[in-house]
Amino acid sequence: MTILVTGATGHLGNVLVRNLVARGERVRALVLRGESLLPLEGLPVEVVPGDVLDEDILRFAMQGVDQVYHLASLIAIRPGMDEKVWRVNVEGTQNVIRAALATGVKRLIYTSSIHALKRPQAAEMVDERLPFDPENPAGIYDRSKAAASLLMKRAIREGLDGVIVCPTGIIGPYDFLGSEMGGLVRQAMKQRLILAVDGGFDFVDVRDVAQGLILAAEKGKRGEIYLLSGTWIEIKTMLTKVGEITGRPVRVIMLPRDFSMRIAKINLMVARWFNLRPRFTPYAIETVSDSFRVSSAKAREYLGYQTRVIEETLRDTVAWWRLWQRRPAQWSFLLGRGLAEAPQFR
Repeated sequence: MTILVTGATGHLGNVLVRNLVARGERVRALVLRGESLLPLEGLPVEVVPGDVLDEDILRFAMQGVDQVYHLASLIAIRPGMDEKVWRVNVEGTQNVIRAALATGVKRLIYTSSIHALKRPQAAEMVDERLPFDPENPAGIYDRSKAAASLLMKRAIREGLDGVIVCPTGIIGPYDFLGSEMGGLVRQAMKQRLILAVDGGFDFVDVRDVAQGLILAAEKGKRGEIYLLSGTWIEIKTMLTKVGEITGRPVRVIMLPRDFSMRIAKINLMVARWFNLRPRFTPYAIETVSDSFRVSSAKAREYLGYQTRVIEETLRDTVAWWRLWQRRPAQWSFLLGRGLAEAPQFR
């Protein structure tokens, strides 16, 4: 069986590719032209340079493909990227759907997001009964993922064999390109004092999500939605645990939400002036301020989805970052061996 993965160099993408390769699957990776191939270095995959906005490239990439995992998307936690995010996340998904139908792909697994769902009431448990909300006021990322999910649902009604998967906040090793949460973990590894927002979120190990995607492809029912959650944890607790793992205790000072919002707006202005990439934004604060819990009961019952404890995820993440920081000598050696000698963090 030949499998195409879009967004293959991303955090989830490269871990999914690793899992598929380990299972003996033939993997084709759609990668943006000019994007670093380091996350796939040493892996026996066929790389197709291309863009989800180019339907001709997508049709070429899907020739002879049995399954497509569509992961490619843009995440925006700051304003000013609305048009680009919409094009990639919505128009790109529409192109993937059209190409899959035109080339006879047997199954399309779309990675949506917990943020695509309608925001729940404070005490409401989030599960698959919540609708996708393309009018979500939280941000363009939320609206775009909701709109793309609705495109998938419509295509499924019209004959596409598709499944939609919604992960929560992804963390874990193999974060080559540096995710937002990966940056926060690295900060806790280096600093003794951190300012953080009072709140928490549901975080899930990237390896568990990758396995959940494979389970959805194998066992998921056509047209169904599966939430892949992990553990809800306070930001302060998570950063403190990172300090315990490194042996360098971290003091976390929690900032009230309203005060954090004011600081975040100033931070955005400064970032625009100096062309920086801010992590501390109103959208990020709103995300971790939500106290709702997410249920993955459906995925556990029907797919056999399982998750590891958050402590294991954090230990492995710290270990991976330590290894990565010792590059290039040690890492180049490992890459030359196809990562066969690299820690697998199982």
